[in-house]
Amino acid sequence: MVYPSPSFEDKICPPEQLAERLAALPRPLVFTNGCFDILHRGHVTYLAQARALGASLVLGLNTDASVKRQGKGDDRPINNELNRAAVLAALESVSLVTWFDADTPAELIEQIKPDVLVKGGDWTVDKIVGSGETLARGGQVHSIPFLFDTSTTKTLLKIRANEGKA
Repeated sequence: MVYPSPSFEDKICPPEQLAERLAALPRPLVFTNGCFDILHRGHVTYLAQARALGASLVLGLNTDASVKRQGKGDDRPINNELNRAAVLAALESVSLVTWFDADTPAELIEQIKPDVLVKGGDWTVDKIVGSGETLARGGQVHSIPFLFDTSTTKTLLKIRANEGKA
């Protein structure tokens, strides 16, 4: 028996196909970005809150090379970009997943021109890349406070602290 690919795989969109795919999404369109290396409760809560600000949520994922340049550690990302994209695409709150290789998502944001730009609470609105351009277009920019004290870095520290104790 042949099993079909899961439908969430259709939500993964190469940057060169964005224009066509964006046209089909309902507005207002929300955009956020990040590494989302090891998905945790903080991530999924944040993404659900971001989606609630509009009708569609487009997620810009840092490529593996982009993550490495952020200095999060030599072994980061733990999960490669294709696996991270698939896990994120499987979330109900995410409408479309694309990626960017630059150090910031500035070019991707200008290509997408979201109605709502969102980052997590560790970013103030004035420091969010693309905030000035989004506001100038009449869009909104939000910094969503964290509800859970979780992070991939903390998860990895806990795992590493317990290595060899099992």
